[in-house]
Formats: sequence, structure tokens, C-alpha cells
Amino acid sequence: MAANADSFASAYDEHVWDVYGFVAYRVRTREEAEDLTQLVFERALRAWGEFDPQRASAKTWLLTISRNALIDHYRRDHSAQQHPIEGEVGEAALGWVEPDERRLGPSPELAGALATLGQREREIIALRFGGDLSGAEIAEITGLTLANVQQILSRSLRALRAELEGASEIRAERSR
Repeated sequence: MAANADSFASAYDEHVWDVYGFVAYRVRTREEAEDLTQLVFERALRAWGEFDPQRASAKTWLLTISRNALIDHYRRDHSAQQHPIEGEVGEAALGWVEPDERRLGPSPELAGALATLGQREREIIALRFGGDLSGAEIAEITGLTLANVQQILSRSLRALRAELEGASEIRAERSR
């Protein structure tokens, strides 16, 4: 049992910031990100005996739990209309811009650009840049092929660049 607890503690130390980064990329406040990160590790600890390193890395396993915790969180949360994880609860995710020093996630400009993308694209970007996962790890979590993940990332990043450059040009014209 001690070795099992030690291996969990090691996984926690190694991946807590990956989990927090992914969660923080998808929620509005530090408190919400901290609570969800804690929930993820509580779930992981309860299920640690079922973790099989032959099937997935600890990071991938923990981020899968994180993804499911976010889905559960927004299904239970009636304010999910502002921050959906699954498409069926709306498409306004990451579209907030109100100033709040406790707000996490992308800058208001990036949040606005991300809001123009579809749910799947936003989730894959959050897994890549918030969770710091590789394309192969994202494919494993989402059930998509690696080629599909790479294509979605490439197209999404091009769309974000175009959106951000367009917004920058509009701001420049307004300031003239």
C-alpha cells in the first residue's frame, strides 16, 4: 500500500500543474480551477488502484479524469450557459471579457477569438496548450486519430491568427 501511495504522490507532484493548466484554461476563476483540480485528484486517488500504466501515461489518465470532471461540473452547474464543455449546453464558452483579477484563462482578445471556434476545436486547444499534451495524447483522450488532431490544431491556430489579426486591424483603424 505504501508503494501505491508513493506512486500516487509522485504522479501528483509531476502532473498537478498540467491538470491545473488544462482546467484553468476552461474556467473563469482561480477558485473554480483550484476546486476542480482538487476534485480531479480526489477522483484519481479513489481510482488509483485501477490505473494501468500499460494503457496510458499518468498524465493522460489524469487529464482524462479532468475532462470528465469539467463535463460533470458544467452539467450540474446552471451557469453552464456561459462555460459549456459539451456542445449541447451552448456555444458561449470562453467568450467572457469582464475584468476580474481572479479571472483565469486566455486574455479577452484571445477569448473572443476562441469563441469563434467550435467546441471540439476549443477543447483540443485547451488540451494542447492548457494541459500541455502532445497530439498523440490528445488523440488518446478524445478518441480521434492523430492526423485528425493535428489537422484540427493546425486549422484552429490559423483561424485564431486570422481572427486576432483582423481584430488588431479593426482596433488600429478605430484609433486613427
